[in-house]
Amino acid sequence: MQRVGDCRGCRLSEERNTIVFGGGNPSAGILFIGEGPGANEDIQGEPFVGRAGKLLDKILAAIDLDRDTVFITNIVKCRPPGNRTPSKDEVAACWWILEEQIRIMQPGVIVALGAPASRTMTGSSDGIGKLRGTIHRYGDIPVLPTYHPAALLRTDALKRPVWDDMKTLRKLLDELGLPRAGKD
Repeated sequence: MQRVGDCRGCRLSEERNTIVFGGGNPSAGILFIGEGPGANEDIQGEPFVGRAGKLLDKILAAIDLDRDTVFITNIVKCRPPGNRTPSKDEVAACWWILEEQIRIMQPGVIVALGAPASRTMTGSSDGIGKLRGTIHRYGDIPVLPTYHPAALLRTDALKRPVWDDMKTLRKLLDELGLPRAGKD
């Protein structure tokens, strides 16, 4: 993926320290997609390593998953300044990378974390409150939108809906026969 390392497809490349391609197990069959790297991710080159990542690890553990049983990436691979939401043009510039990741990994299920990832993966302009709680499709792949872990750090009331979404994910994984940590 040399092309990714040399990417200058949008202005995000001008200030990045590193491209955050993704992390975890690309053969796992379970793909989590967030919005974009934050400051810690930009420095370390891994997705979800800050506070939201620590919460994501706890969420994964609650449904018998871990970073060895999923792959985690973002809709944009470079950090938006000030951790702002990526623009449509920035998402479009990175789309080919995410599309290639999905093609190569052929995940059995995609979990879209937050509104930007959920809108990108469902093609809808609806908000995350309307998109979550329902299984959508990206081609033949089930897509489960849910709130981003960073939103849970700000709003306790979102924890219950995310837990409901994770129970839906757990059921879907069982139906698809996808392994979970210590459960394969």
